[in-house]
Amino acid sequence: MKLTPIARIYNDFPTKFAIPRQSGRIKEITGKIVFEKDFRDENALRGIEQFSHIWLIWGFSENEREHKSPTVRPPRLGGNKRIGVFASRSPFRPNPIGLSCVKLEAVEKTKDDGVVLLVSSADLMNGTPIYDIKPYIPYTDRVEDATGGYAEENSSHKISVEIDENLLEIIEEGKRRELIEVLSDDPRPAYHGEERKYGFLFSDYEIKFTARGEHLKVTEINKIK
Repeated sequence: MKLTPIARIYNDFPTKFAIPRQSGRIKEITGKIVFEKDFRDENALRGIEQFSHIWLIWGFSENEREHKSPTVRPPRLGGNKRIGVFASRSPFRPNPIGLSCVKLEAVEKTKDDGVVLLVSSADLMNGTPIYDIKPYIPYTDRVEDATGGYAEENSSHKISVEIDENLLEIIEEGKRRELIEVLSDDPRPAYHGEERKYGFLFSDYEIKFTARGEHLKVTEINKIK
């Protein structure tokens, strides 16, 4: 089977670090889905505006490995306990395919890119290839009595974030809340418990921070463009 990307998503995450671990977790994150030229037929999207959410089927384009392991170490279990790959949402899979439910904020017709989809709460990296899009249908996709296993542990866990006002003002106002929510979701690898220094790219900025326990402090914000 050969999969052909139909679109790509563009957002504020040029690298894997700090991307939310699950879709729907950080509602402030926004992105734009732009279709490849061969798929820019607006008829293919006719009726999609009737749905509040959509499913994205996409590729882990930065996580391909030659060695395929039957077990992985989920962050929810501290990064130390192994569990079967099919009992996880690890990006390191036999086939690097992802599935995310995102909110459809708007359908816009543009001059250069044709019809684009504006979405929020995605967990994809900037430029990620999308292979298919399907509407989320509540009466079939929502399971009222579903259980979440180990993934339910600390599912609402957040950490405190400290950012000096003079640093926060470097970030454009519309992206400040998004950055704070990303940081409060604790972007550190699960197995990093002691205090360390971290850095990642967010939109047009380089963010540097330290974290210890349940507290994170931003130490630098540098505009890179």
